[in-house]
Amino acid sequence: MRIAITTADEILVKRYILLPLILTAYERDLHIITDSGLFKSPDIYAELLEIGLKAVTEDLSSVRLAFTKRGIKVYEENRFKDGIRAEFLCRGYHGKMFLSWSTLTAEAAVLMRKYLGLDISRFEKVTAPEQFRNKY
Repeated sequence: MRIAITTADEILVKRYILLPLILTAYERDLHIITDSGLFKSPDIYAELLEIGLKAVTEDLSSVRLAFTKRGIKVYEENRFKDGIRAEFLCRGYHGKMFLSWSTLTAEAAVLMRKYLGLDISRFEKVTAPEQFRNKY
């Protein structure tokens, strides 16, 4: 008996889409900080971003490992002006996911703070039922 696509599977697919966007943002910011000449102490800020890059890279590796264990494969990912659509295979079931840019931007901002070691408790949706709260 096959198990249908679960919420945990969908969260993994979402992270698979989101984490590379965060990596790109951190890398861009790192180049700006180190190459612009605008910072008196660029090494300090660069070190902080490198910590974030390392954490995101580790999480992305974990997501990919979970994909293998759970039988998930994203086979199509398209960017549109209003968001990203992904199609994936999960234990024989086909799934689709659409993430708007506003959703991606908001979630990326929270995760970027988390990876830099900042407090993200103010972003938790404490009024939502437990199963609908974002778990970062």
